[in-house]
Amino acid sequence: METTNTIFYGKKAAAKTIWQALSALAEGLDIRATARVFDLDPNTVEKWLGQAAKHMEAVSTYLIHDLELTQVQVDELWTLLGRRDSNEGEEGKQRGKRWVWVGMDPVSKLMLGYVVGDRSLECTQLLIHLIVVLLAPECVPIFISDGWSAYGTALLTHFGHWIQMPRQHKRGASPKPRWQPLPQLQYAQVVKKRVKGRVVSVSHRVIYGSLEAITTALTNSVGQVINTAFIERLNLSLRQHVPALGRKVMSLAKGELGLSRQLTLVQAYYNFCLPHIALRLPLPQPVPTKGNGSLKVWQSRTPAMAAGTIDHICRLEELLLFRLPPWQQPTAVAA
Repeated sequence: METTNTIFYGKKAAAKTIWQALSALAEGLDIRATARVFDLDPNTVEKWLGQAAKHMEAVSTYLIHDLELTQVQVDELWTLLGRRDSNEGEEGKQRGKRWVWVGMDPVSKLMLGYVVGDRSLECTQLLIHLIVVLLAPECVPIFISDGWSAYGTALLTHFGHWIQMPRQHKRGASPKPRWQPLPQLQYAQVVKKRVKGRVVSVSHRVIYGSLEAITTALTNSVGQVINTAFIERLNLSLRQHVPALGRKVMSLAKGELGLSRQLTLVQAYYNFCLPHIALRLPLPQPVPTKGNGSLKVWQSRTPAMAAGTIDHICRLEELLLFRLPPWQQPTAVAA
């Protein structure tokens, strides 16, 4: 059957209802709102979300790999978990606060990965590891982040090598090798100074590499200067598409698992299904459209298309019907 080994197999609900409900979740509706719109039980929608998240994670892992990136921006944003009344007051907010760590490629706008946890070195290490496994061999892009010091330690862990230190004296034991950053590693931070919650000054701090080399490389890339504007714009998109990340909202996630499922679905939806206006390319010749509309002069592209992992804009139902090898793909989707 076409639905074998997909989330549609064995479901009583129509396949169209399932992917439309998941599309609503990916566009920013919470679980209960989606259940009301499609006249479903909230537990059913939550079950579909869990199955879709597991499938989307496998699809993203299969399609996104060996990336040749020139720049990576990383950042973290916080949210609250649990019930709204349990997060009231400073003590409640600290108890329910979680951090979402995100990495992206500013050139293709590709969302590389995320981690849900606390603001610690362990989560920073995990985020950098998720990004490193997607890179092509010998690829060391420029990393830019905010002033959180754990990023430097995590990058040194993944992009370092042992160096035998020279002897300083003729006598005595030989000096022990030291773990030093690779010569091609370049990492800079954007340090913002705030007064009463407002940014009053912005400075740059080079951790690995040199300011001249980083500035020269960024001149040939996007952004032109050291900045975190692209990852901050992605954070805004995540807050719009994931209800639990929105500010001053009532639809909080109950736990890290539920938040991770929403982020996994949105990550695949953002990378494969949503065209980005900054990625569009002019067509060689205008293409007529249906009716009396103006000619089409731009070719829309998604982040995955810009990264070279796929060659067309995917629909969500196409991703949900995608079967990993050795399963044969459905004829209708492959066409």
